[in-house]
Amino acid sequence: MSLEVTLTSPSSGHNYAVETVNLTKIYRSDSVEVYALVDVNLKIRRGEFVAVVGPSGSGKSTLLNLLGVLDKPTSGYVLIDGINTSTMDSAKLAKLRNEKIGFIFQAYNLINRTTVLRNVELPAIVRGVPKKERIKRAMELLELTGLADKFNRKPLTLSGGEQQRVAIARALINNPTIILADEPTGNLDSKTGYEIFGLLRKLSEERGATVIVVTHNLELANLTDRIIYLRDGRVEGEKVLREENKGDGRNR
Repeated sequence: MSLEVTLTSPSSGHNYAVETVNLTKIYRSDSVEVYALVDVNLKIRRGEFVAVVGPSGSGKSTLLNLLGVLDKPTSGYVLIDGINTSTMDSAKLAKLRNEKIGFIFQAYNLINRTTVLRNVELPAIVRGVPKKERIKRAMELLELTGLADKFNRKPLTLSGGEQQRVAIARALINNPTIILADEPTGNLDSKTGYEIFGLLRKLSEERGATVIVVTHNLELANLTDRIIYLRDGRVEGEKVLREENKGDGRNR
């Protein structure tokens, strides 16, 4: 089977896949306020592979949820391909998530009562992609992730690494320009973790996907283009790892 994987074309004339402007998130409970993020300003260019690291409670997952428009900031805003998401209603945000963003989670979030193929298909079903087209694409993605021979298996019969590969295939089914991964190797052994990061690198380099991954593993983070360090909800610094990819999207 020949593999043709293309990504949704981003808005023309814009340099960045993701930007944040003074992004702040405050959680309130009775009289208590917890600042999860404080004035976070980021610019992440198209095709960049970025790791977000920091201690527990630093705001990593909160940041990822806001970038994926799964939650709304208290103040500030997120731009996706130059579009200010704060101006969008819930229906438009849902459409944006389905068409432009692929999510990968530590817990895989697969449906165990159905097949691997069906799990990969699900976002395309929601989008209304015709059955023949979505099955063809799902099988191409399972081939990309090395699971074409297990399309009819149930997720629980697979190893952890294989389940995460199913989750990656599912994240790609609607040709997203942005892939957000929250501790995608947290449940995996080190060898499998490196394999998953290698696959994410391939998606960035060969398919042009913008990959943003939250991880506690500094060894894996060092395989990306850039590391962004969070502490107490603020960007503490960054480390550029691949100078050849520096471009205009870097923070200064």
